[in-house]
Amino acid sequence: MELDRESLSDVIVRLNRVQGQLRGIVAMIEEGRDCKDIVTQLAAASRALDRAGFKIISTGLEQCVTAESAGSAEAKIDRKQLEKLFLTLA
Repeated sequence: MELDRESLSDVIVRLNRVQGQLRGIVAMIEEGRDCKDIVTQLAAASRALDRAGFKIISTGLEQCVTAESAGSAEAKIDRKQLEKLFLTLA
């Protein structure tokens, strides 16, 4: 299943933001910052990645369900793939 790029533009923004967070975390480690601060930032980056993943899955699910071929065998396969992807994030 291929997703509509327009629908995922905010995911790209989120992922670019996560890239910045990760660069900041690396800098924190290199500077010898407090472990608590580093773990807090890692948790925030992890949540942001999860949100991006869920957005991708929900967009795919929406496209799958609303597609003209929602009752087709291809749509059923897509739903199974989406369910598997969802469970990898859960």
